[in-house]
Amino acid sequence: MTQEKNSKDHRDSDGTGEPAKPVRWPVFLKDVLVCSLGAYGGPEAHMSVFMDQLVARKKYLTEEDLIELIALCSILPGPTSTQTIVAIGYRAGGPLLALLTMLVWALPVLAAMTALSFLYQFLAAREISEDVLRFIGPMAVGFIIVAAFRIGRKVVTDTTTALLMIFGAVTTWFIRDPWIFPLVLVIGGAVSIMIARESEIWNRVRLDPPWRYLGLFAFFALGGILLATISENRLAVLFENFYRYGYLVFGGGQVVVPLMHSELVQIREYMSNQEFLTGYGLVQGLPGPMFSFAAYAGGMAARDGSALLQVGGALVGGIGIFLPGLLLIYFIYPVWENLKKIRAVRISLRGINAVAGGLIAIAAVILMQASGFQLENIIAVALAVALLATGKIPAPLLVVFALAAGIFI
Repeated sequence: MTQEKNSKDHRDSDGTGEPAKPVRWPVFLKDVLVCSLGAYGGPEAHMSVFMDQLVARKKYLTEEDLIELIALCSILPGPTSTQTIVAIGYRAGGPLLALLTMLVWALPVLAAMTALSFLYQFLAAREISEDVLRFIGPMAVGFIIVAAFRIGRKVVTDTTTALLMIFGAVTTWFIRDPWIFPLVLVIGGAVSIMIARESEIWNRVRLDPPWRYLGLFAFFALGGILLATISENRLAVLFENFYRYGYLVFGGGQVVVPLMHSELVQIREYMSNQEFLTGYGLVQGLPGPMFSFAAYAGGMAARDGSALLQVGGALVGGIGIFLPGLLLIYFIYPVWENLKKIRAVRISLRGINAVAGGLIAIAAVILMQASGFQLENIIAVALAVALLATGKIPAPLLVVFALAAGIFI
């Protein structure tokens, strides 16, 4: 049976409705690669690329289909844009094409961020001062400030969401242990549900999900915690860390920054604040999913061993952070048509997103405080915010400007 036949059969029977023309897998994956190489910025920017390449140009799905998939992935923890394009691959050809879609989408930037985890060793070996990177960190703070403003403007729709955003910011300012981040997100969702005045938000629907994927999800979560508890192996600990980041955050790469920074920089001290911000700043200049920052962070966390161990840390970081989202799509997508009828699922997202906005806002303050309030840092942050706010300066060009400033000033 051909791939095209498999694709058509799958879409006729997965419960999502209308059959479409057969999808040629090599052509589809080439289009996914085009999306990967052209997707700069956060989830919102990525969605516009999907709309142009996969909807308008190639018509793999309709605009309404894409909006529904975005809604699905927004209510799931994990990288929203990555889960969306994986869901498109699942819709087009089932689980195998979804996996290939994931690899084609993420591998280019994961490879680049793995290489960049060696940047500081490269500079030291050639006796190049790390000062050439000094404006990358403040620039990254500028990205986070703009992201916090944009997300806040979108998620704060009433007094409750405003208070939840403040609650998320204040709580994580005073308590920076890793457990606080999932707790405040759950509280945000619970508050949103409790104050909802809609009736029958817990309406019952018939679901028949593929439980094996949820079993795998739980196996890696619990197994990672157990292995990291009984073993001091750095790769085992890193896998547990990044897998946990993958299932505890909602939205794009900006949302995971506070959690990563708290654990990797402040608690475990795997890297300095400047090194963390350098990686986050550099990923802004690369296309593809921002969760690929995990490859850089994982490599940096394992750099006190051999080069092979450092590459292993980068691989563990990349695999760990993307795996939960992939398994959740495999589990949820086949029952999405019925799941989306549960009103409480959508209602909880209002509070979760509001709290996430608070986490990002306070992360900008924490990172700026850690970087220092020297005049040149303040100027760099202000310039980054001003240029990003205009919307006329592409992120990669801003990264080049920051590098050039570090070299010539």
